[in-house]
Amino acid sequence: MEITKKELTLWFEYIKKCKILVVGDVMTDIYINGQVSRISPEAPVPIVNVNEIRYCLGGAANVALNLQAMGAKPLLCGIVGEDVKGYEFMKLMTNHKMDVSAMLSMERRTTTTKTRIIGNKVQLLRMDEENDAPIDSKQTEILYKHVENILLNDKIDAIIFEDYDKGVITYDLISRITHIAQEKSIPISVDPKKRNFLNYQGITLFKPNLSELSNGLTLDKSKLALEDINKQVEAFMQTHKHKMVMITLSDKGMVICYQKQSTFVSEWIPAQVRSIADVSGAGDTVISVATLALIYGFPPRLIAELSNIAGGLVCEKVGVVPIEKHQLSNESLKILGKPML
Repeated sequence: MEITKKELTLWFEYIKKCKILVVGDVMTDIYINGQVSRISPEAPVPIVNVNEIRYCLGGAANVALNLQAMGAKPLLCGIVGEDVKGYEFMKLMTNHKMDVSAMLSMERRTTTTKTRIIGNKVQLLRMDEENDAPIDSKQTEILYKHVENILLNDKIDAIIFEDYDKGVITYDLISRITHIAQEKSIPISVDPKKRNFLNYQGITLFKPNLSELSNGLTLDKSKLALEDINKQVEAFMQTHKHKMVMITLSDKGMVICYQKQSTFVSEWIPAQVRSIADVSGAGDTVISVATLALIYGFPPRLIAELSNIAGGLVCEKVGVVPIEKHQLSNESLKILGKPML
């Protein structure tokens, strides 16, 4: 499918007017970089001489960063703990000039933090601090009322559920937010994980990767051919009334499934050949770009094409980083461009 420079320009101008509510699991990614030249005399482990410590917004917050990088206004709604890491997370958002008004701090929650120790450009260790138990009914009510107030009093162009199975997204929260969004005709995109995979109904764009699809539908990933994926997704879409399902297949590209005049359609988009440095955060980029393409009104295949390009571009960079709009524009024109009429 082709696109012109004019069409891309109009899309980017449209994006500037969009406000996207991102609901989900937020986290901080910490990268401790250094050099290794010797083994510790205390234990058979490398000694890392630290020369850099980076704090990055991760999880649903990286989705918000990608939306912001594309020119949209993200409204991030998640939960941090009433702890030092929670304070640091909010400070990171402020440093990125992001709206913190939709964020909540709660007792008995740990701010999810993932610390990676890297020596000589090789990850040696990852330490996770988190409480992934589902939030209780009282906390769910507080979070829902907070979201409801936003949806009733602000113009929201789309909602993204960004689920990392860290407990913020519950069945009750999903059903209640989905209900009010459908009443107000607000499109919903979902980046799912296993725990809530089957709890979504009537979603506009549902975007699992192949592992998430396999886990969510209890399938054997190793035996899934493209025809099997299509068959399973068609049944899944009918049962759950999803309008569009997009499955990312890593180096195999992605599949976009949708209904066209009551006929099930599945289209495969091959991956672009790239020098892959790090796949971290690629799914966050894909759901962000796909949502912005969806609400603009691009057809399903073009939504997938643009998302596929965006996901591939961020894989060329080390660490969790947002998409660069000008790079997406240039690459999209290179791959999908056509002469202006």
